Amino acid sequence: MILLIIGGSASQKLAANVAKELNDWLCPIETKKFPDGERYIRIKGKIDKEAVIIQSTGYPQDENLIELLFLIKNLKDLGVEKTKVVLPYFGYGRQEKRFKSGEAISAEIVANLIENAGADEIISVNLHEGSIRDFFKIPSKNISAMEAIAEHVDSIAEDPIIIAPDKGALGFAKEIAKILDGSYTYMNKIRLGPDKVETTIADIRYDFPTDDPELANLNKKEKKVDIKSVEGKETIIIDDIIATGGTIVNAIGILKEQGAKSISVCCVHPILVNDAVLKIYAAGAKNIAGTDSLKSEVSFISIAKTIAKSLR
Repeated sequence: MILLIIGGSASQKLAANVAKELNDWLCPIETKKFPDGERYIRIKGKIDKEAVIIQSTGYPQDENLIELLFLIKNLKDLGVEKTKVVLPYFGYGRQEKRFKSGEAISAEIVANLIENAGADEIISVNLHEGSIRDFFKIPSKNISAMEAIAEHVDSIAEDPIIIAPDKGALGFAKEIAKILDGSYTYMNKIRLGPDKVETTIADIRYDFPTDDPELANLNKKEKKVDIKSVEGKETIIIDDIIATGGTIVNAIGILKEQGAKSISVCCVHPILVNDAVLKIYAAGAKNIAGTDSLKSEVSFISIAKTIAKSLR
């Protein structure tokens, strides 16, 4: 069956590449902004029974989200029976719970909006928090970009050590190392304030909180790499999201101190605000690469094959 692929404004090139991978039809749309800021959407192609919308809801988040909702509801009104929504990047996904009294659980609200607009299935790429899927009552799956990133890493480095800049990224480092049959380690990040973090190599840090069993037993459960293991080696820092780049800059500093031969940086979602690219290069990165889940100056890694595979 030929799928009708629709790319929103935030993901049109990616959608075109997915359609090419699947040998499916990319449906043209017309979108514009009126002088007062309101959005206009028109589906220009022939409508089929099943459609796939590919649209990231990154910056400008509100505009891209509204466009996505318009696309979903419009397709339903035009007679599409099943609409799959691919979210290469899920905007508002970092507020999946109420951290302070009175806060809006933004991820849940956005999930409800997408579902209520008429989405029948959700495909996301490396959600910052996997628990976001629980907000959907419709089928959903969260796919990984690590295979695409591993392919890129293999093309730029020989026998590198994959570095997770904090424990949250350890799974990504482990996944890439497994694909490449290589080694990996991680660092510990302690948040000292809203914009300040302290990062240390995991195997020289032992004062984990005893009230957290997972952290208390971390050194026993996880593979340890001697701090000198990065000396003279090519290293790859991997994370899901790079926003301001502060965590990455700290990690680069440590790897330089330990004599790493080179330091490259990869991520799934290159948000890159506040001169993050400049700061990372200034810190000593050899290169930076993100996927095309978001448009950026470093979006060199395509996840079109990964998305196409999930749609087959």
